[in-house]
Amino acid sequence: MNENNILKGVILVGLGATSYGMLATFVKLAYGEGYTTAEVTSSQFILGIIGILLINAFQRKKKGAAVVKASRKSITELMLAGTSLGLTSIFYYLAVKYIPVSIGIVLLMQTVWMGVVLEAILTKSFPSGRKIIAVLIVLSGTALATNLIESTTFPDWRGIGWGLLAAASFTTTMFTSNRIATHLSSAQRSLFMLLGGAVIVFGFALFTWTGTYNVDIFLKWGILLSLFGTIIPPMLLNAGFPYTGIGLGSIVSSLELPVSVMMAFVILDEKVTALQWCGIALIITAIVIMNLKNKSKGQNH
Repeated sequence: MNENNILKGVILVGLGATSYGMLATFVKLAYGEGYTTAEVTSSQFILGIIGILLINAFQRKKKGAAVVKASRKSITELMLAGTSLGLTSIFYYLAVKYIPVSIGIVLLMQTVWMGVVLEAILTKSFPSGRKIIAVLIVLSGTALATNLIESTTFPDWRGIGWGLLAAASFTTTMFTSNRIATHLSSAQRSLFMLLGGAVIVFGFALFTWTGTYNVDIFLKWGILLSLFGTIIPPMLLNAGFPYTGIGLGSIVSSLELPVSVMMAFVILDEKVTALQWCGIALIITAIVIMNLKNKSKGQNH
């Protein structure tokens, strides 16, 4: 593959991952202004759906008959897959309500070993030695990155629980999103998955409704959350992965971890120790180890 195309893919995937890395900090700032998890998630999904609808309309106008029409089966499958997207947002945003963003993103990155376990179950095969080593490195890195060694107090168990649930849900999202209705455009697939996620988010909003809803969230934080959480990243990642391949793309997308921690350190003034940075470096190392083989394959295509 042309090196310029690979560089283009790296930039696109890197920017997409960076966008995702900013999300939790925005959520934490919204919490600081009194907004609820229901208000944050619902505003993100509503504005995100509107944005993706506009992108789809633009593509239909530009491409006309060339746009592949989604079948009822594809729509249903994508919406079902999208429910895990809604659950991930709810679980992750609930997690950072109780624990620092720098710990929340580390818990979300447990998708590395959860993905290995899920793959082993689905394929009914034992993971390779390389993957087992990567999992052990992730677990070691997590112990350091969550500051379990230096800290005298254990992080709020509610935040830990929600964070691990977010990781499990995100693992499901990753496995399903690249296997369902891949013949459709990324904008169409994003739309139907968002609609599926919205069902979960709106259900959560109704379940936790206290009788009031602050619509100011839409202009204050909703636009930022939808742009950096549901519009920009999927479009950039879907555009970049064909150039990088899954291996290199996965390595580059791990930028989300240091970006999220750095945002929390700079904007939220969260304390991040040298030992925590070492843990973060270990987790990224594990992601690289898991994808080195795939990286070489992707570059040979």
